[in-house]
Amino acid sequence: MSTYKESVDKIKPEFEKAFRFLEAEIAKLRTSRATPALVEDIEVNAFGSKFALKQLGAISSPQSNQIVIQPWDISYIEPIEKAISQSGLGMSAVVDKNIIRLSLPLLTEEYRQVLVRTLNEKAEQTRKTIRHWREDAWNEIQRFQKEKKISEDDKFRGKDELQKVVDDYSEKIKNLIEKKKNELI
Repeated sequence: MSTYKESVDKIKPEFEKAFRFLEAEIAKLRTSRATPALVEDIEVNAFGSKFALKQLGAISSPQSNQIVIQPWDISYIEPIEKAISQSGLGMSAVVDKNIIRLSLPLLTEEYRQVLVRTLNEKAEQTRKTIRHWREDAWNEIQRFQKEKKISEDDKFRGKDELQKVVDDYSEKIKNLIEKKKNELI
């Protein structure tokens, strides 16, 4: 016999995946502090293959407005420098012997507004994904009730539990977005 709990439990990992994806996307957004997450996933063409920057060297942030990349091999310096200039992040790479230094320009008010807008768009995409999974679970619960696998009371318990999980994730998203917005100030 199927239960509404199975349907709710089945979608929780999907909610978690959507939330983790949002966290990763938000980490890539530049705030007033430089972090390796800003550049670690930039694709670099080296030796005819594409690599994430984090696969080609050590990335650190020794100062709040600077990122330092120390390639594992000096032959990676030129492809890394090219990938950074084409990344659209507005950073210029300065090669200093065997390392690459990136200095972040100060955030302008206009750029902050663009970042907040992007932040809100990414949050809404995640909420949309969660709504999609909620709808799938709710349809399954309703189907169970129509097939007499669960009672009508269980159907409504399922709906309530499903809504509770959705509300929890909505709150997590809201808190994550607020935290990132505060970093932009």
